[in-house]
Amino acid sequence: MKLSPADVDLFMKLTLQLQWYAQKQGQVLPKVKSFAAYTTTSMREKVEVRDYLFNHSELIDQFIQENPADFTQEELAIVSGWKTFVKDKFYVERLLKKHGIFIDSKENVYGISGLSDELSDMIDRRNLPLCAQAVLLPFKGRIVHDGLLGFYNVSFGSGIRSSLKEIYLIAKDNDAIIETLDPSFDSAKAKKAPAKAAQDWTLLLDEMTSIAKKLRGGSGQPALYSPIFSLVRASVELAQSATEEPPDMDKLAKKARRIDTLLDQLDRTIGRDY
Repeated sequence: MKLSPADVDLFMKLTLQLQWYAQKQGQVLPKVKSFAAYTTTSMREKVEVRDYLFNHSELIDQFIQENPADFTQEELAIVSGWKTFVKDKFYVERLLKKHGIFIDSKENVYGISGLSDELSDMIDRRNLPLCAQAVLLPFKGRIVHDGLLGFYNVSFGSGIRSSLKEIYLIAKDNDAIIETLDPSFDSAKAKKAPAKAAQDWTLLLDEMTSIAKKLRGGSGQPALYSPIFSLVRASVELAQSATEEPPDMDKLAKKARRIDTLLDQLDRTIGRDY
């Protein structure tokens, strides 16, 4: 998801004027003497000003009080909302149709919209996860990056990739993906649908158990059947344990180990007989 062209124009108007105000206060780029000159500076130079701004976030209130760009009250309200910015090194874990998934150093999970470009147009999914330096800002009920994403040229092993995936899935399952940094929007406009009651799988799993018990390998049947049918029964038992309320984690771990054993047996059978 990305902003509309009109919203992109508004966002850039606000953020460039705020950065220019910070540049004048901090003289981060001594040779840049006008707003027009600032708009033509490189991304690296804008990042320097951006970092100065959010390292001195009191400048946001000063900008609002002085209103040097003669913004409307609505525009100033958007800028004021940027005091809830999040500046960090993020892992870009995946790109969904709705938003990109960013995970910060505290394992908070954010759903991020693009600006003029979809994040999927900027990032090759084959390279995920990526590490990026970014500032996240609220904008009209969404979270956007500030247009100055900086990517690190690092690769991740399977352990880190699995850990990031687990962080995302836990946040997803617990409806904990952060999609706005604007408390006023969240309370006044974001009408969340009532949480759905968890589905009762008892009857279906009981039926599957009854069917699975009839699956038996033995004489005259391929050797592959016996470990596979045992794996089916063990998987259904694991599902039953997982859907108990509350689930017994020790029992779950024991049944998961049983499945690992059966998978090893299946692997040996395949290697021996096939």
